Amino acid sequence: MKLLLLLGLVALSQCLVTKVPLRKGKSLRQNLKEHGLLEKYLEKHPHNLGSKYFPSQGNANAAEPLENYMDIEYIGTIYIGTPPQQFTVLFDTGSSNLWVPSVYCSSSACSNHNRFNPQQSSTYQATSQSVSVTYGTGSMTGFLAYDTVQVGSIEVTNQIFGLSETEPGTFLYYSPFDGILGLAYPSIASSGATPVFDNMMSEGLVSQDLFSVYLSSNDQSGSFVMFGGVDSSYYSGNLYWVPLSSESYWQITLDSITMNGQAIACSGGCQAIVDTGTSLLAGPPQGISNIQYYIGASNGEVSCSAMNSLPDIVFTINGYEFPVPASAYIRQGQNGYCTSGFESISIPTQSGELWILGDVFIREYYCVFDRANNQVGLAPVA
Repeated sequence: MKLLLLLGLVALSQCLVTKVPLRKGKSLRQNLKEHGLLEKYLEKHPHNLGSKYFPSQGNANAAEPLENYMDIEYIGTIYIGTPPQQFTVLFDTGSSNLWVPSVYCSSSACSNHNRFNPQQSSTYQATSQSVSVTYGTGSMTGFLAYDTVQVGSIEVTNQIFGLSETEPGTFLYYSPFDGILGLAYPSIASSGATPVFDNMMSEGLVSQDLFSVYLSSNDQSGSFVMFGGVDSSYYSGNLYWVPLSSESYWQITLDSITMNGQAIACSGGCQAIVDTGTSLLAGPPQGISNIQYYIGASNGEVSCSAMNSLPDIVFTINGYEFPVPASAYIRQGQNGYCTSGFESISIPTQSGELWILGDVFIREYYCVFDRANNQVGLAPVA
């Protein structure tokens, strides 16, 4: 009898953990370059990564600016409705809303992406509430509704999500994803929409109130986001837990950024956001300028040979060192040139400097996002 009970508990725990594979899609930057549109795009739409985290820099109603997804590559599949309609989404720890294109969207950006059709879902529930998502190249506007959302093996009933009616501009047209699934806290959700993971927790659909992320390097497959569990085979040593400094984004405190033991940025401490929806490592202009100087980058480009000679850049977090090697912060480009994995943002905050630990950092460290204890766990990838 005890054995049957134990087997039952094991089976239950397995049902409460799901691993969603992520794949590397062609980035927006690559798509624009292949169509001969990159230079014109960059001239017309100056980059403002900071507007994602402080929407007041753009539209007052913005909650999920997308300008910084130029280089994003890690995307996965979800299903909405009954019977399920398939969508490719960006799993984004830097925002909190789920939204996808709808059949009511007439913008060109919707024409080449999957669009949700409410009339084909028996579990769809409409609302009269609008939603607005603003980014550097235009905006997405639409309305909120409820339906069943399937993420991996987890089925969330009555999940609120946004359906776009307008997606102006060329940005989303060339994006490799249909929509976005935000994984940050409800406090930053546009229109007060409950995030998907919050419903997973409240409905008891995950065995632990956490999710974890592994991003593979280069062109290797195997990236995933795991809801309700941690896969220790993907990291070495122990997880080091870092308390959050703000329960909005996955925000933590950085002690310093050093090279060869010398502080080259964030010398007096600063704030950082662990963000799967940002491709690079981003920070304030002066700190980034210092780093670019030390790694020999000019206009974002750097000698590929430097990859073999430059030292680690060390991010000290809560007294623990997290080194990022040159092979990670120098990115191999086309035609033999390489680019820096750092970019500048300018965000005036009351708490001082703000850094974004994007995919360049996350590829080096298995990340656990723990909602139960409001902390982030980090361990070197295996």
